[in-house]
Amino acid sequence: MGYFSFEIKNIDTECILPFLKGKNYPFYLDSGSYFKNIGRYSFFGFDPFVTFKFKNGLVEIVEDGFQKEIKDDPFTFLNFIFNKFKCDDRGKQFPFQGGFVGYLGYELGNYIEDIKDNRVDDYNLPDFYFAGYDTICCYDHLADKFYIAGYDRGQYFSDKVDKFKCELEKFYDFKAVQDSTLFSIGQSLTSNFSKDDYKRTINRAKEYIFAGDIYQVNISQRFQTSFCGDPYQFYRVFRKVSPAPFGAFLDYGEFQILSNSPERYLMTNGQYIETRPIKGTRKRGISSVEDTKLIEELQNSAKDRAEHLMIVDLERNDLGRIAEFNSVTVSEFESIESYANVHHLVSTVSAKIDKRWTVIDCIKNSFPGGSITGAPKIRSMEIISELEPTYRSVYTGAVGYIGFDGDIDLNIAIRTAIIKGNNIYFQVGGGIVADSDPEDEYIETIVKGESFTKTLKELSNG
Repeated sequence: MGYFSFEIKNIDTECILPFLKGKNYPFYLDSGSYFKNIGRYSFFGFDPFVTFKFKNGLVEIVEDGFQKEIKDDPFTFLNFIFNKFKCDDRGKQFPFQGGFVGYLGYELGNYIEDIKDNRVDDYNLPDFYFAGYDTICCYDHLADKFYIAGYDRGQYFSDKVDKFKCELEKFYDFKAVQDSTLFSIGQSLTSNFSKDDYKRTINRAKEYIFAGDIYQVNISQRFQTSFCGDPYQFYRVFRKVSPAPFGAFLDYGEFQILSNSPERYLMTNGQYIETRPIKGTRKRGISSVEDTKLIEELQNSAKDRAEHLMIVDLERNDLGRIAEFNSVTVSEFESIESYANVHHLVSTVSAKIDKRWTVIDCIKNSFPGGSITGAPKIRSMEIISELEPTYRSVYTGAVGYIGFDGDIDLNIAIRTAIIKGNNIYFQVGGGIVADSDPEDEYIETIVKGESFTKTLKELSNG
């Protein structure tokens, strides 16, 4: 038993998505934008040995073909399942080499802080959904090499690896495949707000700020349109329109999650933990001159810098709950990161985890991420629950992995779409502070949503 990995040859990255189509619980954690120290590895896999999801106080577990339901607190259960399959990290070659892949929905925060929530749960999706994989495929973007990797859990494991290898050989059959999927996409987007209602909601949030309840709060709106087509093809175009270091495609059969997030929620490596909050946005310019001007405007904006500092302080406080004394540091502050449609201000906050805490404790003490709630966090969450009409679900929750060894890497699920039934949904928002202009805030949501609208337009044009 233990970790293993070996290189495999002649895999075309363009074939990953068509290869995964039709598999059992396929996932693709896709680092489509490699820079600095993030985005080096992509991971994909299928055929989990266990799945578990949580909704309305019940956890449904399917393991080795047997299904059962238990009533439990979501974080108590996550600690239980982590301890059940926990192993050490000796012999591990890659950051993730087997474990659990899935998402944590934003509304899990209600179980941490006992938030009274009257919003409509029209998605009706699990509050978390994970699948466990002991064999995966890893792509090293820096070395341009593919590996089969995983953790040998014993019973019949060699047979499972041989089956996985046989499946990967089918990659060669996909090289000549031409996608001919026909798409039927709605001609217009509808929102859970009218423009006037959204602006009135921004003004209502500002009233709470002027009253001294909060310093800032994140308010979002959700768009949807009809969608009939191939989610895999949508994601293939989406990742090209707007590449990001924390992309993800998760297929749960009844619904799919497609994420291209630039923001890391939590990453751990042993006792090291970091978060990379994003706060402060400008659109991309149509020329290099305009681009430079917009970056300088963002860097010199007193509003954006004050908003960013508030969130960095909030994240320092969150990590301080689980950190060794005096170990919280800000190693990167207000850096500019540029993506296909926007520029962002980004910082890195890190710490050393106190040995009393598990990674699930780290999540519970910081979830949901402060950049998409506001400050102070709990009151901001209460205001979000009052002012937004519908559940966020996956949006502004987290997507990624929890390794068998306890190392995690979870994004904040922004730039994230859900395909369910005959509809596609995506949600966008921004931080509201005392001097926020409602018209500007509305426009910012439109700019942030351009990666989706561009993808829909490209697909509808064939």
